[in-house]
Amino acid sequence: MSDPVSVRILDRDYLIACEPGEREGLVSAAHLLDARMRDIRGGNRMAAIDRIAVMAALNLAHELLQTRQASEDRDQQITRTLGELNRKLDSLLTAVSIRGHERV
Repeated sequence: MSDPVSVRILDRDYLIACEPGEREGLVSAAHLLDARMRDIRGGNRMAAIDRIAVMAALNLAHELLQTRQASEDRDQQITRTLGELNRKLDSLLTAVSIRGHERV
């Protein structure tokens, strides 16, 4: 069952339905969004809130995409490294196996 959670973003209160286990994450996200929107608004208190919200959303989406790409790059590098290690290990095990048969 979802519970309403009150968050404050750019001096406006919003009541958001939220599962009990997700409350902390929602509050953290609201704090992050509030901080980004305040940074974008700067000293211009007359800036349109919808424009500020769109700019904050674009900035956060851009950061998310960069983080995803970096994660994919790391995953590919790990996969390559593991492949190389497996090939080396297979080669070593083959060499040890051949030497073991030579002694027999």
